[in-house]
Amino acid sequence: MKTYHFIIKGEVQGVGYRITTYLNATRLGIKGTVKNMINGDVEVFAQGEERIVENFKKYLKIGSSLSKVVEIEENEEDKSEFKSFEVIY
Repeated sequence: MKTYHFIIKGEVQGVGYRITTYLNATRLGIKGTVKNMINGDVEVFAQGEERIVENFKKYLKIGSSLSKVVEIEENEEDKSEFKSFEVIY
């Protein structure tokens, strides 16, 4: 199981992006976290089977109905296992 670290840039705060990400992640069985960053980006850790995380990335690009994703940075991480997917406030 791999862990990926994503930084989502664009209009992604205050538009329901985190809750949409949470709903998509839990539906797909992804574990990890999503949180707003001070600079206006959103940070996501996603852990799961590679093919499922690839599918999840499509949803990260779409975002919520009000968001406008401009760019996604992606890195593979060596991170301990997550127990569930959580929104960090």
